[in-house]
Amino acid sequence: MNESIKQYIETVKYWKEEIILLRSILLECELTETYKWKQPCYTANEKNVVLIGSFKNHCGLLFFKGSHLKDEFQILEKPGVHSQEGRIIKLTSTQQIQELKDVIKKYIKQSIDAEKSGKSAPTIQLTDVDYSPELVVAFEENHDFKKAFEALTPGRQRAYHIYFSAAKQSVTRKDRIEKYMQQILNGKGINDCTCGLSKRMPTCDGSHKFIIKK
Repeated sequence: MNESIKQYIETVKYWKEEIILLRSILLECELTETYKWKQPCYTANEKNVVLIGSFKNHCGLLFFKGSHLKDEFQILEKPGVHSQEGRIIKLTSTQQIQELKDVIKKYIKQSIDAEKSGKSAPTIQLTDVDYSPELVVAFEENHDFKKAFEALTPGRQRAYHIYFSAAKQSVTRKDRIEKYMQQILNGKGINDCTCGLSKRMPTCDGSHKFIIKK
């Protein structure tokens, strides 16, 4: 077992038994187990397929290309209002997971096929989404920042926008913008490598954590 996943299971606050069961099902599906975004993540041919998530009111399986699945059992939900491809199955008991085991495997098979196809869902342009007031102010105060933000790919813009606007408090939204401002000015996405050591460029693989500071 990946050491990070072992630690995750040992310390997870909610739904430990359910997560262990979900993991056992996913490992039966010819997926490679990794650890990304502080969650167990399962890939096929180095492409993200599904991620296990633990939340206060439920645990779940997040399918990266869930919008491509034939949801004949009507159990997939959007994890957020701005979600495009991602879909989640919310789960609340080991019994429910056991009952859905065959369905879960079927959806995983579809997800693997979707990744192999290379298809992507139509992207939502940021003109369809209202910027947070804090981001608008940051643009007005720093035109270079606005120019750099708009030069990012639509997906990178959207990822930042969702992260910034997700904070409930204005001060937190402002802090998030300030924290990532230089990264945006450098043309980097929120999940992009900034240390240059990632083996999965341009995505960050956590290599920066092993830099020895003198």
